[in-house]
Amino acid sequence: MMRTLIPVVLIIAAALGFRGQDARTKTERFDRDPGWEGVNNRATSPGRPITQNFGYSKTANAGGRPGEMGGLITPCGEAAYYAKRIPPRGLNEPLEASGKFVGQGNEYNVLIGFFNSGTVKEWRTPNSIALRFYGRGDVFYPYLEYATSRWRAGADSPGGFSEIKNAETGRSRLVGFAARKPHTWSLRYDPLGNDGSGLITAIVDGETAICHLGKGHKADGATFNRFGLLNVVKSADGGGEVWLDDVKVNGVSEDFSKDPGWDARGNRTKYVTNEVRQRFDFGYSPTHHAGGRGKGELGGLVYRGDDRSQNSMAYYADRVGPLRLNQPLHASGRVTLRRAVSDSTAILGFFNSRESMRIGRTGGQGGFPEPFLGIAIEGPSREGFFLYPAYNLAGERAYADGDSRPRILPNGATHSWSLNYDPTTGRIRVTLGKESVTLEVKPEVLQSATTLDRFGIITTTTDGNAQAIYFDDISYTAGNP
Repeated sequence: MMRTLIPVVLIIAAALGFRGQDARTKTERFDRDPGWEGVNNRATSPGRPITQNFGYSKTANAGGRPGEMGGLITPCGEAAYYAKRIPPRGLNEPLEASGKFVGQGNEYNVLIGFFNSGTVKEWRTPNSIALRFYGRGDVFYPYLEYATSRWRAGADSPGGFSEIKNAETGRSRLVGFAARKPHTWSLRYDPLGNDGSGLITAIVDGETAICHLGKGHKADGATFNRFGLLNVVKSADGGGEVWLDDVKVNGVSEDFSKDPGWDARGNRTKYVTNEVRQRFDFGYSPTHHAGGRGKGELGGLVYRGDDRSQNSMAYYADRVGPLRLNQPLHASGRVTLRRAVSDSTAILGFFNSRESMRIGRTGGQGGFPEPFLGIAIEGPSREGFFLYPAYNLAGERAYADGDSRPRILPNGATHSWSLNYDPTTGRIRVTLGKESVTLEVKPEVLQSATTLDRFGIITTTTDGNAQAIYFDDISYTAGNP
C-alpha cells in the first residue's frame, strides 16, 4: 500500500508546485512573499534631506549685471535641472555654448551642458555632452564628459585639464581652479572632428580639455533638447551654490535681465531621499516590472557592497543545496534594468551564506564575494552595461570580458536570461534574449570543495553606486539530483 501511495503523493505535490529541498530545480514566481532569507537588504536608517533651490535669479554673483541663473544645487538620485529648450540636435550636428561660472559652496557636483529632458535619470546620463564642475573647498575641478543614447560614455580623453606630476612618485593630480571667483568657460562639439568620429572641446580660463568620442559611439546617436544646469544624478551628496551668466547657446546670447522662462524640473524643492549610498533596499517586491506571469518579483535598489564593514554587505536569497561544483547548476528567468549609475554592479547567483559575507577579506577591493557563481550586471562606463557570467571560487576570480557580452540597457525593457554551469566541461554559459557568452572555470577550481548554500542577490565587496533591477519567474538549482 505504501509503495503505491508515495509515488502518487509525489506526483500530486509536483502538480501543485510543491518542491522539497531534495528537488533539483525550483521555480519561484514571487506571486507572494517567498520568505527568503534577508541580511541587511532593507535599510532601517533614515533617508537624507535634499534641498534644491536654483534657477533664475536677479543677483549678480557671476560678475555680470543683475540677472543670472544658479543657486543651491545638490547631487542626488532624483534629477533636477534648469534649462533652455532647444530644437533637437544629434551627434551629426554641431553644438556650442559659453559663459561665466562661479562656485560659492564648499561642495558641489554639477553638470553644465546639453542633455535630453526625457532621459535624465542617472549619471552618466544618456544623451548628454557636458562640463562637470566638482567643487571641493577652495578649488573646483572641471571634467568633460558625454554619454550616447545607449548609455555608452566617455570623458576627457586624450587630454584633460592641466595636471601636475610628482617627479618622485610619478603620480599626477589635477590643477584646481580657484573657488568663489568668476571663470570663463566654453563647450563645443564638432561632429567632423577626430576624423569624423566626433570631438568635444572644453576651455576654462584658457585651459583646454579634449574628448574624442569612443569607437562606434557616434553611431549610437543621441538627442539633445535642453541646455542648462543639471545636478549629478547618482545618490545623495553635499551640495553648494553655483552661478552662470553671460551665457551663449548655439550662437544666441541669453538675456538674464529678466526671467527667461526656461524649463525647470525639481529645482525648487525640499524632501527626504532614500537613495543614499549603501542604503540597500531590495528583496521581495509586490511590483510587476520584470514582465513575469503576475505581480510580485525580486529586486529593488542594489548598491555595491563593501567588505570592510558588516553593515555594508547584504543579500536576499533562498536556501539551497548544499551544492558543489561537481554538479550542474542552472538558473533562468526574466530581468529588467530600470536604472543603472556608472560604477554600479548587481550580481545574482549561487553563494555561501557565511563565507561569502566574510568581512575584511579584500579590504573593499575584491569585486565579487567568495564563493560566488552567477551573473553580473555592470559597465565599464565607456561601453554601457553588460550581463555576463562571473565567479570567485577557491581563490580564483574570473568573468566574461569584451564586447561580445550581451548588452542590457537601463531603459526598463524586459528580457529572458539563463545561466548554465556544466561541471564536465567547466563552462558557464549565460544568455540574454538571443545573445550568449561563455566563461571557462579553471580545472583546479573544479576540484575544490566549495559549498554553495544560497541562491539570490548578494552585494559586491567593492563600494560603489546603485542599480534599480528586478527579476521574476526564476527557476534555479535548489538541491542535488
